[in-house]
Amino acid sequence: MSDQVISIIALVLIFAIATFSSVHLGALALVAAFIIGSTVADESTDDLFAGFPGDLFVVLVGVTLLFAIAKNNGTVDWLVHAAVKAVRGRIALIPWVMFLVTAMLTAVGAVTPAAVGIIAPIGLGFAATYGINPVLMGLLIANGASAGGFSPIGVFGSITNNVVERNDLPGSPAMLFTASFLFNVGLCVIVFFVFGGRQLLGQRAALTHTGGIGGAGPSPGEQDDGPPGGQLVEAGGPPGPALAIAKNTATATADTPPVRLDGPRALTLLGLLSLVGGALFFDLDVGLMALSITVVLSLVSPKSAKGAVERCAWSTVLLVCGIVTYVSQMERIGTIDYLGKEVASIQAPLVGALLICLIGAVVSAFASTTGMLGALIPLAVPFLLDGQVGAVGLITALAISASVVDASPFSTSGALVTANTPEEQRDFVFRRLMAWGLGIAVVAPLVTWGLFVAPGSL
Repeated sequence: MSDQVISIIALVLIFAIATFSSVHLGALALVAAFIIGSTVADESTDDLFAGFPGDLFVVLVGVTLLFAIAKNNGTVDWLVHAAVKAVRGRIALIPWVMFLVTAMLTAVGAVTPAAVGIIAPIGLGFAATYGINPVLMGLLIANGASAGGFSPIGVFGSITNNVVERNDLPGSPAMLFTASFLFNVGLCVIVFFVFGGRQLLGQRAALTHTGGIGGAGPSPGEQDDGPPGGQLVEAGGPPGPALAIAKNTATATADTPPVRLDGPRALTLLGLLSLVGGALFFDLDVGLMALSITVVLSLVSPKSAKGAVERCAWSTVLLVCGIVTYVSQMERIGTIDYLGKEVASIQAPLVGALLICLIGAVVSAFASTTGMLGALIPLAVPFLLDGQVGAVGLITALAISASVVDASPFSTSGALVTANTPEEQRDFVFRRLMAWGLGIAVVAPLVTWGLFVAPGSL
């Protein structure tokens, strides 16, 4: 058995063991690289660490640490409060507010589990209060995280663009972000109307004196295929009996002072805008910029930085760096070239491109999207270099296919949505998310392949 085949088998085992056990995927990848390097590839420790992505490590640590400070000093809470207040009680817009806020968080560097973990309890609380189908709310939150994640300073975008650059492939960060965002918006429009959004149009909730959203009365109709939820009131109509949860929410909102934009929060927002501007217009290193802004915020407001290092997404850092280190070893021993030639040997390049997208989507529905992005793009490099399939189009299709399946309950985002759903609705949400996740794992590769890959190859 060749070294290349052994390394492929080991990669499959890494994902399988991490999926069905509690062993960390990144740690497994590093251990596998050490074992294969010592026993098969005859590599030294220096050779192994030469493949460690130091630049990607700085990006991940920098942006997630900056996000931790933004959460710590209340900037994230201010953004959520301002966004919900902006809709002035229009219930149909609340799921879209949750979509945009989650997208904003991942776009400025929050890892997907952190963003969904913050917004899911808020969004599903609104869903229970105002009779919004929890599947609708959960899918918009999960897809919002995917929509923002491919910004040039987002974690998904940083990983993808870094892998593209390291492999000397043509890339377009702006194209990747725009295509991902618009695809997720289109997907959410479908979700909105499939899961009862039409019935929310024209519904309003009362605004409290603090600018929050209070309780509401009954809706004129039931939601399609949805569990019983809170009750609504028509715009301009008489109030009706509200659920207890709506009354409790209204009381809590009225008694809670609004989140204000104080000095540390304003400075954090300025830092986030500077990070975006520096990355987009001046081509500055995202990781070093994020660390610089973090240092400034820590000096100006030490209270904001308290505990921020502990909140940094170290699990994601280990996962991505471990996978990339293992893939770098596969490149050194020739596995990437071997796989690329096998895929390229398929007489129909478009079929091979579709196969890669399908593999990314199906595996990512049960495993880590960040890990898949770090592993699959390098595997497609030799296939892309022959020029028969456009690199930018295939990378865009692969990235979207591997990320939009995150709403599956077997993936982190879907699991967080399910866990934050009221207990009496949890089984319903799990079943709907499972059906959605498995369906989108097949549909998304076909659609993205048709939009981004096929046109450039004809």
